[in-house]
Amino acid sequence: MSYTLRLYAFEEDGSPEALRAAEQRFRAALDAALGDASLVEPVYAAYKRLVAIYGETPAQDVLSSDELEIFSQWQAAESAAMTAALGPHRYMGDAQFDIRS
Repeated sequence: MSYTLRLYAFEEDGSPEALRAAEQRFRAALDAALGDASLVEPVYAAYKRLVAIYGETPAQDVLSSDELEIFSQWQAAESAAMTAALGPHRYMGDAQFDIRS
């Protein structure tokens, strides 16, 4: 399964080449963290469903073990991808991403 990725609100003075490079780093880190590019879209979709049901920071005791695994796996993968794309100061900007199948 293939997906498209787009980073938004990247450093305003960043060039299109810098944005593309950040997107490539994000994608490579996300794919590696989840094990394969084919897992990105289904894991992200499951994570979004969990957030819709339980919110951004659910108590661990309300999630089943499978739900907790998906929730934790996505958050770790997203964090690794943001660090790869934007560096260790990723919290200084307002970068966001969009993933679509």
